[in-house]
Parts: sequence; structure tokens; C-alpha cells
Amino acid sequence: MNHFILIASLLLLFSLNNFVVEARQIAKSTTTGTRWVVLVAGSNYYENYRHQADVCHAYQILRNGGLKDENIIVFMYDDIAFNVQNPRPGIIINKPYGPDVYNGVPKDYTGENCTANNFLAVILGNRTALTGGSGKVVNSGPNDYIFIYYADHGSAGMVAMPTGDDLYAKDLIEVLKKKHEAKSYKSMVFYLEACESGSMFDGLLTEDMNIYAVTASTPAESSYAMYCPGHYPSPEDDFETCLGDLFSISWIEDSEKRDLQKETLEQQHGVVRRRTLVDYLDFSSHVMQYGNKELSKEPIFTYIGTNPDNDNSTMKAEEFSSNPSAEIAHSSRLTRGAVSQRDAQLHYLWHRFNRSADGSSEKIEAQKQLQNEILSRQQVDQNIHQIIALVFGEENVSKMIESIRPAGQPLVDDWDCLKMLVRIYGEICGLLSIYGKKYTRAMANMCNAGINEKQMTLASNQACLK
Repeated sequence: MNHFILIASLLLLFSLNNFVVEARQIAKSTTTGTRWVVLVAGSNYYENYRHQADVCHAYQILRNGGLKDENIIVFMYDDIAFNVQNPRPGIIINKPYGPDVYNGVPKDYTGENCTANNFLAVILGNRTALTGGSGKVVNSGPNDYIFIYYADHGSAGMVAMPTGDDLYAKDLIEVLKKKHEAKSYKSMVFYLEACESGSMFDGLLTEDMNIYAVTASTPAESSYAMYCPGHYPSPEDDFETCLGDLFSISWIEDSEKRDLQKETLEQQHGVVRRRTLVDYLDFSSHVMQYGNKELSKEPIFTYIGTNPDNDNSTMKAEEFSSNPSAEIAHSSRLTRGAVSQRDAQLHYLWHRFNRSADGSSEKIEAQKQLQNEILSRQQVDQNIHQIIALVFGEENVSKMIESIRPAGQPLVDDWDCLKMLVRIYGEICGLLSIYGKKYTRAMANMCNAGINEKQMTLASNQACLK
């Protein structure tokens, strides 16, 4: 009798196991469309190592999730892996003592081909608009799913590209609208890592476009670099730059270890928001959601696949929490550190100066570069202050620089005006640096207050050509 019960139990267990496997296969087959992914690292130079590291790591997640290279399109300048400053030639890591994430990454749009125009053409599937590169585009149909991940420097209303013009929010939204009107996707998810990244979608991305966007920060705050020298957790001593970005490594490391057939986009938002805001209270940003938030109920698997090795992984309910205030009181933090994206270059230069031997040529050169960066920041501060004062009066300088529009309202009414002010400043005073772009909000406020081209030109000449 006991023998019979044992056999029956084993048969039942076997049947249940088969049922689970079949259920998983059915779940996997429900995503009938093709998954398309566009990965963008919008910077270059070794001090911006982290953006390309983020993108390379994201690529590895996709490949482990079952996506094919033909459906993954990568934008990266590709000047990091074999940079003379890289202590691991040919290797890129995204966390301290981490594995190589560079191996196998497609080189679709690199160097001079890593441009905003090519990025927009790729989204639209418009090969004729491309200038160089592999020619791969998002050739999607009405049943397909699109995931876009963009890691970069940003400012109010724009994100950068290493070559050519910056990408303005208006231009991005117009292309996404065209993609939607062409009925060439079922739904889309857009993750954006940049300072003031919320300004790329706030008041612009409508629910009816069936796009769910998640940004590293609100429209008016910095995002943060992570795994930086001198901060915990710190990279190996021979690295002089940050290895990742806080928002980016949060969603990537979460995706790396979870069963993405079970975890929804909404749950990942909770994980990332908690880690970005709570775990680094002194260096934190507010992860934001825009567009069609109903899509957040879908499993992440729908867009980026899942690694079979993570099948049946589980999480505690509190890990999914997106209520930071409830977590802060219970958060037992180590002494951790992150660096504002906008100050990461300054941090890099200071670290190089600080670790160079006294009296060495490296120390002298590092000191020169550090001083130049500080002087450049002081100069742009002075320039913007004077331009605003000349046009609107000294009493309105702070208002122009600090005013923030209410949530749900676009940064600027006239995007062509904002482009014009940035162009005029660049022509007369010099191109806005990563730090200088903190003032694009001030320029947007100047547009909203009615400044014209003649006023900006005269004021810029007086402020910058003395």
C-alpha cells in the first residue's frame, strides 16, 4: 500500500512539473510579435566610461534573454574599451570587480555615426535618412514590441549625443508620434538615464501613444553616477572614473537576477525607485513614469525576454515597494556614495589630480585640467547671469534660473525659441558644456517670458565679447 502511494505521489509530482513547464511555454508564446531594442550611450571620452558600460551591460541582458542581434541596435561612440586610460584594455565592466560586458556588443552606430539624426531615423525605420552606420533600423510591425534605453548627459529639454546636434524633447516626441501613426508597434517602453530626464516627456508624451516611459529623475533634478572612485562601493584602484549610473545599474542588475516572466514593469519601477531614492538618501533622484502607465502591468519579459537561469526566482514584497517614505525609516544604510552626473567630470579630474605623484608631469597636467574646468564653470555662470540681467533686469536673474513649471506642463511653449537661444549662445559665447547645459531651463524661461533673437544676440555679445 505504501509502495502504491509513493508511486502515485511521484506520478502526481511529475504531472505537476510538466504542467508548470507547459504553462511557461504558453506564457512565452503569448508574445507573438517581434521584440526590437535600441540602446544608446550618448557620450564619449573616458571620463564618461559609465554610459557605454551601462549600454554594454544592457546588451548582455538582452542576449541572455533570447533576443537576436538582428533586433538589437546599438549606438555608442566606442572609444572606451581600447582607450589608453582603460586599465583593462578591450574590456568594459559595469560594477567593481565585475565581468566584461563589452564582448559581442554590435557596433551599429559608432564614432561620427552616433548622432541624433541617425537615432531618430532608426526609430522610424527610415534607412534613406541614415548617414553611415550598419544600416540596421527598427523595421517593426503592428504586433511588435519596442524597448529603448538611453544613457547620457541631459539638461532641461534635451539629451546629448557625442556627434552633431543634441536631441531635443520636441523632436523625439514628434518621431514617436510618427511611429505611432504608422501603426508600426503594439507598445513601447522607454528607459532614460540623464539629468532632468523627466523634461523629455513631461507634458509631451500622451497616453494614447501606447508608450510607457521611465526616467532617472524629475524634470528638474540631477541623476547620479555610481561605482565611483573614493565612494562605496568603489572600483579597483586603477580605475579613475565611475563605472555606472545609479538608475541604470538599478534596473539592469534587477533584470539580471529576476524571472522577468513574473516581474512586471511596475514592480521593477518600485525596485529601481527604492534603490535610487532610498538607498542613497544623500545622493538621490526621483524615478518618474510618463505616458501609458497601464503598460507597467505587463511582464518585463514582453520587451526584453528573460534568462532561463532565473526561472522561479522570487522576491520579497518590500523589494517591490515604490513608497520611499515608508522605507526610509527602516533603511539601514552603509556609507554609500554617488556623484551628480553633471559633476562627474569634475570628480574625475579631481581624482586624477589627487592620486598623481607630487611634482610629476601627470600632477601638473591634472591640476591644469582641473583649474580649467573650474574656471570654465565660473565663466558660464557669469555669462548667463549677465545675459539675463541685460534683458530682464538684475532683479529677475534668480527667477529666470530657478523657476520650474508645474508637473504636466512642457518646459517651454516655443521649442524653436529654445533651440535659437542655445545656438546663439554657442556661436557667441562658446558651446554649452555638460555643466553649462544646466542653464537650458533658464533659456526656456527666457523664451516663455518673450525674449527675441535680437535681444539674445545683443546681450550675448555684451556679456561674452568684452
